Amino acid sequence: MPSVYRARLGKGMDKITLGYVSSMHSDMQILEYDILGSCAHTLMLLKCKIIQKSDAKKILSALNSIKEKDLMRGGESEDVHEIVESIVIRKAGLKSGGRMHTARSRNDQVSLDMRMKMRDDILGICGGILDCTNLLLKLAEKHRRTIMPLYTHMQQAQTGTLSHYFLAHIDALLRDFERLESTYSRVNQNPLGAGPVGGTSLPIDRKETLRLLGFDKLVENSIDATSSRDFAAEYVCNIAILMTNISRIAEDLVVWSSSEFSFVELSDKFASPSSVMPQKKNPDIMELTRGKTAMTIGGAAGILSAIKGLSTGYGRDLQEIKPKVWSASDTAMGAIAILGASLSSIKVNDGVMRKAVEGSYMAALDVAEQLVLDGMPFREAHKITALLVQKAHADKISLSKLDLRAIRAAIGKNSIKSTYVQSVLKSATASASLRKRKSAGSAGFAEQKRMIISRKKLLAKLHKKHMKQEKKLADALNYTSARISKVLK
Repeated sequence: MPSVYRARLGKGMDKITLGYVSSMHSDMQILEYDILGSCAHTLMLLKCKIIQKSDAKKILSALNSIKEKDLMRGGESEDVHEIVESIVIRKAGLKSGGRMHTARSRNDQVSLDMRMKMRDDILGICGGILDCTNLLLKLAEKHRRTIMPLYTHMQQAQTGTLSHYFLAHIDALLRDFERLESTYSRVNQNPLGAGPVGGTSLPIDRKETLRLLGFDKLVENSIDATSSRDFAAEYVCNIAILMTNISRIAEDLVVWSSSEFSFVELSDKFASPSSVMPQKKNPDIMELTRGKTAMTIGGAAGILSAIKGLSTGYGRDLQEIKPKVWSASDTAMGAIAILGASLSSIKVNDGVMRKAVEGSYMAALDVAEQLVLDGMPFREAHKITALLVQKAHADKISLSKLDLRAIRAAIGKNSIKSTYVQSVLKSATASASLRKRKSAGSAGFAEQKRMIISRKKLLAKLHKKHMKQEKKLADALNYTSARISKVLK
């Protein structure tokens, strides 16, 4: 099928050049959006009386009949926009099919297709985030009293609960949801009708395609509509942040499933064997999540690098942005699905977690804070507790096992009574620590219960809002489908 765009140049491209410039491989992801956008554009041309109903009927019929086998006859087509138009012209005839591209350019067309696919991807990813956070919330509720070590600098820091861990990642993922939801509002804007860069003299109605395609507003300025890709950069950067948050969980699962930790065990479905060592159960899936995160970060950097060097107006460089956007979407959707499935089947070794707490010196801060509650300056309490830890470590025993003699040797001539210190040490258990922890957002038992209830309410609210957005878009596209059917009768 000869190119419909190369009349000015006369000759077609050779195979090497066509292979270099073609975006057909990545464009397959926007084929359905290109067809839908062309249908809406045709309906608008008809309403504005720029084309006749007989022509619109032939164009819409041709668009609706496009099958995969038609695409295989692409010949010299550089992209999906050209091949779709070529198919329409072949099926509807040049007299009618040749009118479809009236008052638009590939420049506003590609921006339109990208935005329509991206908004669907955002809705899909946001739905996945809500599903995943709902699962994490159930795990948090289940493990509200599963005691575990909390870490700073990968060193045991404070006694915590597994629910506190899950709640931390719920909050991070919900921020990802909020970022993507905000990005949706900037993606869901109609660039169609901006033409190549400066608009058209034909009497089109850009707000009509806005309504037909379910957009919230116009990208009004025609230069901005055709040549800006900040919406794509914002989206992929937000996906990179989302993947970074997921990667942190993946890293924890890699470490926690090691023999040295044994806090959790991954299901066989989410692990791989060694090709040589029969005993191995490798967390390859989680490792791949870390690797895919790096690639997504690279994609975000690549998009920003492509944009920053362009003069104002459309440049073919922008073609290279699309694969990075599609890759980011696919990676995020896969990572969220894998994370949810992995966590739903994970085995938690709560006894190992608790043993790690009881065999540590994580009660030290609780001891110091109890001394503060009894009137001692924090810095003095910190110093005394540090001396006690030092002595317990030297004797290879826990803080609670220090006897009066050891306590006296540790604190020296401090005015505080050794018997009192001993009582404080014995009362500083893991459970007691979590019962006493009262600060907002802490790992204390009471705060876990409160935060779980709070997040349940928030998730219900966000889910309702998300469903409303999906319905709004679906209603608009159903209306457009009815309009197409009416013309085709």
